[in-house]
Amino acid sequence: MDYQSLAKKILVGVGGTENICSLVHCATRLRFKLKQPELADSEALKSLEDVIAVINSGGQFQVVIGNQVGDVWQAITAITGHTTKTQGEAGGRKETLLARLIDIVSGIFTPFIGVMAASGIMKGLLALAVACGWLATEGGTYQIWYAASDALFFFFPLFIGYTAGQKFGGSPFITMVIGGALTHPLMIKAFETSQAGDGSETFFGIPVVFINYSSSVIPIILASWVSCMIENRVRPRLPLAVKSFFTPVICLVTVVPLTFLAIGPLATWLSHLLAGGYELIYHFAPWLAGAALGAAWQICVIFGLHWGLVPITFNNLAVFGQDSMLPMVLPAVLGQVGAVLGIFLYSKDPRQKALAGSSFSAGIFGITEPAIYGLTLPLRRPFIIGCVAGSLGGAIVGFYASHTYSFGLPNIFTLVQIIPSSGIDSTVWGAFIGNAVAVLVGCLGTYCWGRRQPLASNLSAAATPIVQPAMGPADLTPKSLTVLSPMMGQVIALSDIPDPTFAGGLLGQGVGILPDKGEVRAPFSGTVESLFLTKHALGLRSEQGIELLIHVGIDTVKLAGLPFTAHIAEGDSFTAGDLLLTFDCQAITDAGLSLVTPILVTNSDEFSEVNCLGVGDVAEQQPLIMIKA
Repeated sequence: MDYQSLAKKILVGVGGTENICSLVHCATRLRFKLKQPELADSEALKSLEDVIAVINSGGQFQVVIGNQVGDVWQAITAITGHTTKTQGEAGGRKETLLARLIDIVSGIFTPFIGVMAASGIMKGLLALAVACGWLATEGGTYQIWYAASDALFFFFPLFIGYTAGQKFGGSPFITMVIGGALTHPLMIKAFETSQAGDGSETFFGIPVVFINYSSSVIPIILASWVSCMIENRVRPRLPLAVKSFFTPVICLVTVVPLTFLAIGPLATWLSHLLAGGYELIYHFAPWLAGAALGAAWQICVIFGLHWGLVPITFNNLAVFGQDSMLPMVLPAVLGQVGAVLGIFLYSKDPRQKALAGSSFSAGIFGITEPAIYGLTLPLRRPFIIGCVAGSLGGAIVGFYASHTYSFGLPNIFTLVQIIPSSGIDSTVWGAFIGNAVAVLVGCLGTYCWGRRQPLASNLSAAATPIVQPAMGPADLTPKSLTVLSPMMGQVIALSDIPDPTFAGGLLGQGVGILPDKGEVRAPFSGTVESLFLTKHALGLRSEQGIELLIHVGIDTVKLAGLPFTAHIAEGDSFTAGDLLLTFDCQAITDAGLSLVTPILVTNSDEFSEVNCLGVGDVAEQQPLIMIKA
């Protein structure tokens, strides 16, 4: 992957550097907050080879990259200088509370999500080593590794203070110092003293309630917000010569005591209220909570909404020292892993099989976006089966009351994070059973019921010319629909289209045509649903309900419409054979772009079969695709 080149293309696709309010990334996706989201070109971004999907949800414009997202993020920030610092409200529009919550949570936690997952894995492996008798907790080896695994969580307020300061538009080092004050040895000692009943402390006569803020989340977030609010009001009013050091003085002198006196106790109360509310729901019916989470988690992942649930996990760990949500989420991940394994086993399409193999390996480590966007969601049935598998597995995990004792991404290593200090018990076996059920149901369900005849399997490997008689009106019954060829040229299989988004069937089933001349004619009678501004692509709808995308060439959006002439407009009606579009073949090839034109039935899932009638040479208005309702 050419990160610099991809970064430049993504910047163009999101409307340019000046359209970016903020940018962070999580495990697989870039999360932009844009001033004017309507300036972003989603279709152009989706057409990029290294972009898996584009989603506008939760107040964020999300570009799904996959495992290499960190390198792409670095390339973009090297060009723009943007990190997480917000530059005003996006487009002057008010956001919903949920959108703001997701934006804040993802902005604060995603910068260190990798080391957070690593720390959780280390904790789980240490628990396994102790349970198996390989290490003793009194030994130096265990203690050194435990310190490495626990440092992030013990000093959570420092790390969150830094990223929260960036997110709220203040100095991250000021808010980091506030986090350091919360975990300072003197404050921890004062807490231990107050717990032992050896007296109380005051601040200018005001009693201080000391709380152990190690591993806490909500107190430092609220304190950082207050600090940034004060900083942004004080800094502009101070003389230039002193603002660099008097601003931090004012923030620290006011916010640190305020945190110990009011913000901390209030936030701790809110933390316990949130944890208590979750536990009340969980204990009402743990199996039902597991079934609901297992079914809904991947749907939330699609829209990036899962970050709205992440604080509950952190809060449970901070309040109770254990969490029941993460174990119930893991079957949702492994259900999709099982689904792509089923696709891998039944598929005879080499490209689809390769994609399933790579998606499987990424999925077991918690990265399900390649599986979802590349395979299970476009095929629909495997995605639904994966969600059902996750629901069944989550119900079993909830029934056995499995818990994790450290945070991590939901992946195969979560299974070692569920081992309690007392050793392996029924909660551990329940988690293993639930996740095994999720994988098996996802795999067997997809293998047996998730198949959909891929278009490529209906294409002859040989270049057999299409020689079909023209079909009359009597042949077009409601159960048998025909798409005529919109151009003359050579038909190629969907899997051979030189673009993974089209070849993987992400946008629908169909074929590609390498055109002999620059004309696109109507493949049926219907209306123009969409005409791209750059005129390189058309969205058509037939009178029988077929939705067809004709995308002339690969990456031709880059040509800004110059080689294309539209002979219709959005909303126009047409009959089969009408001239819709003309284009300059030579200009496209001179620009170094492929002329291969994907012709895709974008609502393929609404039909029982979408079959190509052959490959090879085809003339205009000859039958190309047969569809059964």
